This record gives sequence, C-alpha cells and structure tokens, in this order.
Amino acid sequence: MELRPYQQEAKNSIFEQWENGTKKTLLVLPTGCGKTIVFAKVTEQCVQNGDRVLILAHRGELLEQAADKIRKSTGLGCATEKAEESCLGSWYRITVGSVQSMMREKRLNRFPEDYFDTIIVDEAHHCISDSYQRVLRHFPEARVLGVTATPDRGDMKNLGTVFESLAYEYSLPKAIKEGYLSPIKAVTIPLTMDLTGVGTQGGDFKAGDLGTALDPYLKNIAEEMKKYCSDKKTVVFLPLVKTSQKFRDILNENGFRAAEVNGDSQNRAEILEDFENDKYNVLCNSMLLTEGWDCPSVDCIVVLRPTKVRSLYCQMVGRGTRLSPETGKDHLLLLDFLWHTERHELCHPAHLICESEEVAQKMTENFEKDAGYPIDIEEAEKAAAEDVIVQREEALAKQLEEMKRRKRKLVDPLQFEMSIQAEDLAGYVPAFGWEMAPPSDKQKKTLEKLGILPDAIENAGKAAKILDRLDKRKQANLTTPKQIRFLESRGFQHVGTWQFDTAKKLIDRIAGNGWRIPADIKPSEYKGA
Repeated sequence: MELRPYQQEAKNSIFEQWENGTKKTLLVLPTGCGKTIVFAKVTEQCVQNGDRVLILAHRGELLEQAADKIRKSTGLGCATEKAEESCLGSWYRITVGSVQSMMREKRLNRFPEDYFDTIIVDEAHHCISDSYQRVLRHFPEARVLGVTATPDRGDMKNLGTVFESLAYEYSLPKAIKEGYLSPIKAVTIPLTMDLTGVGTQGGDFKAGDLGTALDPYLKNIAEEMKKYCSDKKTVVFLPLVKTSQKFRDILNENGFRAAEVNGDSQNRAEILEDFENDKYNVLCNSMLLTEGWDCPSVDCIVVLRPTKVRSLYCQMVGRGTRLSPETGKDHLLLLDFLWHTERHELCHPAHLICESEEVAQKMTENFEKDAGYPIDIEEAEKAAAEDVIVQREEALAKQLEEMKRRKRKLVDPLQFEMSIQAEDLAGYVPAFGWEMAPPSDKQKKTLEKLGILPDAIENAGKAAKILDRLDKRKQANLTTPKQIRFLESRGFQHVGTWQFDTAKKLIDRIAGNGWRIPADIKPSEYKGA
C-alpha cells in the first residue's frame, strides 16, 4: 500500500527524530487521515531493522484495527497481550497490547526492560494517565511514538511532559484543502441550557449531571433537527445511555429512523451494519463511537455532549469527516448547539480549526450572529482571523508607533510579527520542555545578525519559530527585518508582506533622493507596487 505524500513525510520525520536521539516523539493527524496506516508502515520498518514493537491502546477495537491494518498493509502478523493471551513465546515481532492488561505489575514483571525496542501509543492523548506511564516506565530504553488527532493547547502542554518533540503535524484545514477530508459546514443553533448544576471531573463536565441538564431540551432539539437532518445520515453524541435511548425514541416519534447503540448492546454489530446500509438514518450513542468506528457516508454530526476538551470534540466530529463521493457526500454538516452559559468555556466548531483562542472566540461570536445558516468553517476562520488582526492592530497602534520611532538597528519581534501578519507567531505557546527554556546564545546571535532584537524573545521555542520563518522568507524572496525596520520607520505599512526586490528598489530610490521620500509616494497608502 502506497502512502499519501503527507503520510510518507510523517514516517520520514518520525525516523529522523529517533535517529537524532529524540526517543519520545509525537505524530498528530486529524481523524480520517490514516494514522493507523502510518504507524503500520513505521512498524514494518522497525521490524525490518530487527526491532520488537509494542502497539499500546486502551480499547479492544483499536487493537483489532491496528493488527488488521498491519496485516493488510505489510503482510506481518501480530501477537496479542490481552486478558489470557500473551505474546511471550510467540515468534511474531509485533505485539498489540491492552494497556489495562499490560499495566498490571505481575504482567509487566514477566518482561525484561529491554524486551520491546519500540512502543507505539495509539490515541496518545490518553497516555498521560498512570496506567500508560507504568508501562512506559517499565521499558525505559524503548523508542516511543505517540499518535493522536488534533489536540488542544492544554493537551499539548500535558503531552509535552511525556514526549520530547512533535515529529509531524497535518492540520485539518490542509487535509480538507488537499482533498483528503470532507469540507465542514457548521450551523449554530442557540439554546439556553442551564449548566449551573453541572459538576466537573477531570477537567470536563460530569456525564451524569449533563444527562439530567439535557433532558428537558430533547424535544426542542428534535424539532431543530427536522429542519436540517431529514435527508442526512446523522450520528448524535449524548452524555448517558438512558439519555441516548430516550432521544432515539423522541426522534422516531418525529419521523426519523433512529437507532441507539451502547457498550452493552447485544446486537451492536448488527445495528452498526444496518445503519451503514441505510436501515436507520440516525444513530444515537453515549460517546461509544468517538474512537475505533468508521462510516464514511455519515454526513451530519450532532454534538449533544457539551465538552471543554478539544480532543474529545474533534473525535466526535471526526466520525463524519471521511470522504464518501460514491454516496454523493460533498460536505459534513455539523449542528452546534450554542449553550448559553457564562460559567463554562465550551468547545465549538471554531476549536476544530483555530490555533489561537482569540480567533476561536471571535469565530464563535460570528457564528452566533449568523445562527441558523450553514457556514463553511474554513471561510469563517479566515474572516475571524482578519477581524482579530484588525482589532489587534488598533489596540497596538500606539505601541507600534512608539517602536517605529525608536532609532534601532534591530526590529522588535512584535513589530516583525505584526508586519508579516504571522498569527502563529503572535499566538505561540511553548509545549515541550526545550521550548520553554531561554533562547540559546547561538539563537540570539543569529537573530541579531538577521536583524531581529533577541532581548524581547522569552523562550527557545519562539526563537526557533522566528528563525525558521526567516529562513522560509529568504527562500520565498520576501523582505528582510532590516528592510521592514527602515521602511516602517518612515510610515510604510506591512512591509513584511512585500517582496524583497520591491523593498530594495524603493530603498534605492529613497537613497537616490537624499534619503527623502519621493514626492509622488504617500507611505501610509503605498502597497509595495
């Protein structure tokens, strides 16, 4: 099986990290972008190198999927470490292991510390838990790859305590743009729901409390769904089994063909198959289908499980992002109920795509203004980012003006970020340990040489990002920091978006005019033409 270009890049980056001495690295791929095939091919390479590989997961379905994908894509078989099954004595070089089984001290002690050379953690956002850590600590010399869908900043900070680097990340917008995932249109439906009595546990809402809070609104929600979902293949996520069952009945009373599935469903496989074959057009579940189940023809997701955890929200929405051209699917419709509450920060469609919390907040505000209309989330994110840039520019205008008046040889990083309109730099938050350290002397020296004032850069991660950006800008023949400083000190705007040659010609012209601005040029209106 041939890898897609980004999958091959991911695989190469993982081995580069390991070869450079980074033992624990992370791969981030959106749901539906083939993380299993990537780590299957990584596993194959490891086995060819003579390694024993452990693939660690917290659910039986994920272990079965991994073993199946490895067999189909590489021809390699897997041993199993789960319940009564053990890989010890097996001639297979690959083991799929249940973390619930592996974590037990008696079981771990059967294995020498060097038994596994490589450990791959599927759904790696779970690996912060003590059960995973016990297993990883038992094999201290093993190389580790964590694989997960798009995590939020909080997750990344936490994952940064386990992993030393991010080997590769493929963004949701890029996956949609390159045609590997379905475009997403979101409809915001305002709903005044009282969450004041809902407690929190482990950083998110208690499912039991949510079920009670949601109950009075189920009939109204069903009425709203009739407006948008009648001709859609829909998956609904709810907090409790009893709530999911009740909502199934309400939907059936409203003309839908709804089914419900949960962990205790005796005929779970049959229900899922019937849904895939269109016997049902709505499938209700209490968070059972967030991981390990795929049905590409799903073209509508309804999130009725309010959450603060972005990775969980992404998992829910990810059940509908796969392509299905054979069924005529051209986008995923996401119904987002905007729970009106001041107490809690909830995940919304903006959190699928926005790196900056500031942009996410603005995008959610914009969605609320246009409630009831399907809006493409990529277009919405672009509009929100532009709004934030305008707001930020206005707020920082005075500060920037003062900066520009200073007769410095170097450009302040803030001015540089604003000039080149780099949202990722302005909103940067370090995640890994090395990123949080102060900039190195080498970084400072290089930054100063390239025209950036290093004193205002607080950490090594930010310094690395700016240096990387400067290198890419040089390759793209864009303006240098020194050109930015010179021209913006004379009133020109956003010189960072200009081509190098454009700025050079203008500077040469100013120099030829006795270092005065030519009379036919108005700096505040000049666009770099």
